[in-house]
Amino acid sequence: MTKIVNHWIGGKTAEGASGTYGPVTNPATGEVTTKVAFASVEEVDAAVAAAKEAFRTWGQSSLAQRTSVLFKFRALLDAHRDEIAELITAEHGKVHSDALGEVARGLEIVDLACGINVQLKGELSTQVASRVDVASIRQPLGVVAGITPFNFPAMVPMWMFPLAIACGNTFVLKPSEKDPSASVRLAGLLAEAGLPEGVFNVVHGDKVAVDRLLEHPDVKAVSFVGSTPIARYIHTTASAGGKRVQALGGAKNHMLVLPDADLDAAADAAVSAAYGSAGERCMAISAVVAVGAIGDELVEKIRERAEKIKIGPGDDPTSEMGPLITATHRDKVASYVAGAADEGAEVVLDGTGHTVDGFENGHWIGISLLDKVPTTAKAYQDEIFGPVLCVLRADTYEEALDIVNASPYGNGTAIFTRDGGAARRFQLEVEAGMVGVNVPIPVPVGYHSFGGWKDSLFGDHHIYGNDGTHFYTRGKVVTTRWPDPADVPSGVDLGFPRNH
Repeated sequence: MTKIVNHWIGGKTAEGASGTYGPVTNPATGEVTTKVAFASVEEVDAAVAAAKEAFRTWGQSSLAQRTSVLFKFRALLDAHRDEIAELITAEHGKVHSDALGEVARGLEIVDLACGINVQLKGELSTQVASRVDVASIRQPLGVVAGITPFNFPAMVPMWMFPLAIACGNTFVLKPSEKDPSASVRLAGLLAEAGLPEGVFNVVHGDKVAVDRLLEHPDVKAVSFVGSTPIARYIHTTASAGGKRVQALGGAKNHMLVLPDADLDAAADAAVSAAYGSAGERCMAISAVVAVGAIGDELVEKIRERAEKIKIGPGDDPTSEMGPLITATHRDKVASYVAGAADEGAEVVLDGTGHTVDGFENGHWIGISLLDKVPTTAKAYQDEIFGPVLCVLRADTYEEALDIVNASPYGNGTAIFTRDGGAARRFQLEVEAGMVGVNVPIPVPVGYHSFGGWKDSLFGDHHIYGNDGTHFYTRGKVVTTRWPDPADVPSGVDLGFPRNH
């Protein structure tokens, strides 16, 4: 019997009523294992209504009450991390260690949310004028929504909802319809932790559900992570309705390798950053810029390491890379490799024909490595979102920097060098939101915010960290003047001296 994933509305499972379902596939076998209910406009409205009703009390709840729930949720999440990782592997395909790492990164933001009382401290200035004080406070927005991608079905939602609900908001999540089970399990753990009904809701679906969230008058803010075209659409549409928006888009992350770099360390980093999670992550290194004469040696070291990666089902402990999420995506990734030579690139490794014995119907693709890639090639210009690494050549640091800064994307970037002065120049001159120095994937820890520049971010706020707290709250300034007690009307004696 095929498993059915339903919505979570008002603190309990809500069976799909639209009659429309989407398939959920095990990427390792190609088999449809699950059906997910797609929400109608009415079902989205029901989730928003439940969140709006819950906000009446949750928005007025104490910080102690909110953090108490979050501490219990954190303990439950930690206890069930293997279970959630198994759900991720079954529907996304990533290997179990990658799935566990995803849950661990989500836990970081739950940790941050547990200490939200520090983040929400206001400011007070006394005696700005005679007997006048000014205070700044932050208050929740109301109902907020999150729209999240398939590549991190647990982590990215946890980049959003823990902070949102810790700040006093209520939340409606629309996860990817390709791997929906983890989000529903998180909802169950929140309920077990004592989160009141309606504070956290999950609706599944496609464009119908997304568009309703974007236009719904009771949704005050929208968080999104996904491709650049959709991020731009989310930002434009929701902003037109007066909503606050943070929309994180795609990437083409570069790694500069200077001639003085430790080439073994750089090759190790390039392989893990390009091919980890099968390249299906917005912080993957997809372009290495080799500076000077080290290009041939670096490419050879990358090739040697890449050829040793074991590809197989995510639930096989010996697998180091799993399949891609769908057959359609696999074919799209393969098309970039197939056309690379005609666009002037040298194909060092071609993984497009890879299969796994016993799992021939899985969404498999092997490791691909392209060298001497021109900046005009589609394999360089587009976000491939698969295990394809492009190597570009540059004669100087300045030429390499120009390549990076000419990209329309500005998510993450890295430099490998032993020269502190060169690294310092790079971190100041590169046009990207996150920079790694001898660190290939510079994803910030939870108490620093994550976000890119240019076409990698639409909106003013990065996600989580201080920016996350500010995004999910709005400031209010209160100016107060109280008369001195000694100045009360005659006839009322409060015991204060009148000789001030």
